[in-house]
Amino acid sequence: MKKVLLLILIASMFIALPAVKSYALVTQDTTAKAPDDIQFTEVGSAQDSAANGVVKDSVKKDTVKMAVLAKSKTADSEKLTLWQTFIKGLIFGFAAILMPCIFPMLPLTVSFFTKKAGSRSKAIGHAFIYGISIIIIYVALGMLVTIAFGSDALNALSTNGIFNSFFFLMLVVFGASFLGAFEITLPSSFVNKIDAKSDKGGLVGIFFMAFSLALVSFSCTGPLIGTLLVDAASKGDRLGPAVGMFGFSFALAIPFALFALFPSLLKSLPKSGGWLNSVKVVLGFIELAFAFKFLSNVDLAYHWNLLDREVFLAIWIAIFALMGMYLLGKLKFSHDSDLPFLSVPRTFLAILVFAWVIYLIPGMWGAPLKSISAFLPPTATQDFDLNNLTAAQPSSGSKTSIKEKKYAEIFHRLTPKGFDPYYDFEQAKQASKELKKPVLVDFTGWNCVNCRKMENNVWSNPEVAKRLREDFVMAELVVDDKTELPESEQFVSTFSKKKITTIGKKWSDFQASTYNSNSQPQYVIIDAEGNVLVPPQGADYNPENYIKFLDSGKEAFKKQTNE
Repeated sequence: MKKVLLLILIASMFIALPAVKSYALVTQDTTAKAPDDIQFTEVGSAQDSAANGVVKDSVKKDTVKMAVLAKSKTADSEKLTLWQTFIKGLIFGFAAILMPCIFPMLPLTVSFFTKKAGSRSKAIGHAFIYGISIIIIYVALGMLVTIAFGSDALNALSTNGIFNSFFFLMLVVFGASFLGAFEITLPSSFVNKIDAKSDKGGLVGIFFMAFSLALVSFSCTGPLIGTLLVDAASKGDRLGPAVGMFGFSFALAIPFALFALFPSLLKSLPKSGGWLNSVKVVLGFIELAFAFKFLSNVDLAYHWNLLDREVFLAIWIAIFALMGMYLLGKLKFSHDSDLPFLSVPRTFLAILVFAWVIYLIPGMWGAPLKSISAFLPPTATQDFDLNNLTAAQPSSGSKTSIKEKKYAEIFHRLTPKGFDPYYDFEQAKQASKELKKPVLVDFTGWNCVNCRKMENNVWSNPEVAKRLREDFVMAELVVDDKTELPESEQFVSTFSKKKITTIGKKWSDFQASTYNSNSQPQYVIIDAEGNVLVPPQGADYNPENYIKFLDSGKEAFKKQTNE
């Protein structure tokens, strides 16, 4: 019975990992930060006014009549980020318990405490100290990551090409390790020295026992820890790595304390065997799938155009199909035991995996796949999309004197089908004057997962799409693009004191200096002079709320025009 429950736990973990990954990314209020060391000022201040004037010809100084006092709604979700990181740490920690390097240690360690302590009360005390030691060790590791990188570097990780490429390679290595290609181990001499100190009595000995467990089990937990730290660090939160490690170590410490309280439960634990290695292999496939998200970040930001949406989906379909075949016993790796028959839980897990594969397949022809839309490359990168055959085209009445849209050749792959925005602020204002429509400024990014979710879940709503196409001039300002500006357009920002050399930095600096925000997406409705008409809004996945926001901006524009 316990073995059945444990395998069901594996199935739950398989479902939860992608869900938590997607949800944590969605609740993250930004994937692209403003330039390093930015200090925000109130809009309308002298410093802000000076900052607005430094963007040469393309962005002139605007008079913002209405102070932007209301921050983007997505800023509220920043409070959830650490909670989501903690939950992911818990899930990774529970997964680590089922690793071959840790699971067999549960009865051995608890039995050791019971025999050495001499009484049940002392054994419980030792087990709790052991668990606390595990938490201290892993939280310290998370703090070291923060200290080593620094908060500024953590903020830059999400779109930095070198870091994302490194993370991709690292997760591929971790996945290969779980599949049995090799084991990631620490130097044996160092492990032996720490293990020798665990023979000491008292609290010091217990602490070093926990340290020994962390070191000896590194071949199993290392990839999980590395993945968790990479994910937490790339969110740009100073405490992310430490909170993630706290969740991981807390989950890892629970069974040692639990079995010390109820030693009789040890008898009901399933015996170690080949099923433990199956857990590693399943996690290895998931590691490989996640790795391609980091490669996608680089591909989009640097316009390699290699990992389009259908290519990304094809890789995922292949990975998860292989996982399903493995669960059915059709694939076997070097450390696997013989599988004479399929257990019922393993069969159920294989059904879940193949159901997931079937769900992904329609995405190859343009299906929205809304449950993971924030995780995938933009739909505009898809070469063949059946939705294009019926997608509404931009209104033919939106003709202006602007003959060529600036940056369109770069950003057209980002814009959802059926919309026709400008990618330059000044051009959008010019179109607003000619068409007598308000401007919806969309601060977005290639790697902004919240933006993709808004586009797929909200902009796809017929009423929202109709308003965007007919009632507004749209301006998409991409804050994480790496395209170099011409030398004549580069400048040193008086706001951030940094040299602005790329399109992404230009719009990021403009957003921060003008609207006192660096979160994406941020939607700002302005008139042709750049005046803010209604309080800006961030990600809100309720189409009705977004319609109210658009309608309020349209009414404010009409009222201003009538005056």
